[in-house]
Amino acid sequence: MTATKQIPAYKKIAGDLTRQIQSGKLRQGDAVPSERDLAAQFGVSLMTARHALQEMTTDGLLSRRPNVGTFVAPPRIHFNKLTSFTEEMLARGLTPQSRILTAVLTTREDEACSRLALPAGTELVCIERLRLSGKDPFSIESCYLPAKRFGGILKQHLGRKSLFSTLAALYGVALSYADEEIDATSADARTSRLLAVRPGSPILRMRQVLHGPAEPIIYCAALYRSDRHSLLIRRFR
Repeated sequence: MTATKQIPAYKKIAGDLTRQIQSGKLRQGDAVPSERDLAAQFGVSLMTARHALQEMTTDGLLSRRPNVGTFVAPPRIHFNKLTSFTEEMLARGLTPQSRILTAVLTTREDEACSRLALPAGTELVCIERLRLSGKDPFSIESCYLPAKRFGGILKQHLGRKSLFSTLAALYGVALSYADEEIDATSADARTSRLLAVRPGSPILRMRQVLHGPAEPIIYCAALYRSDRHSLLIRRFR
């Protein structure tokens, strides 16, 4: 008989709190039980309870304020896996929303053409969306695709659909990997208004080329609220 693997106590605590967040029982800004209360509730040591809260803080689910307490953090997106915004939000038990800002054909995006290995002046689909969870803005995202192949995508309701899943369903496109550049910039007047931050606030800029098995498919330039995103890097020696 195969022995059942024991789940560490700190993971049981983290799992219970995560389910409460995903179900809406605990909401953004709510205080979570203290280490002492969790230790008593689950019959564990203070160190075990502390480990659970620290792991959830590292994952971006909680924020800890010294001498105040631990609270449910604003939702964050992690960049370490190639997922769509919709997939990322649903995985965290959140409701993804998008507002279409621009959806046009254009021949004036030479940088996007270069990134997609196309001649300058090639006609592209441009889809600019404000990405939100509920009423909370996360990012402004501009995606460019070759119009000759994907022009029909403008007929789709991309305010409610994932671009990744739409490409897979309509065109049989499976995205394989992305080459990304991430740097810091500051919010201009339009960006600050859309992302609900102060003008000049630091924001993250990501320029991303998403590839299919044989060729680049999408060039995406996006601006992210820096307090809603994190980049975890694992280094080996």
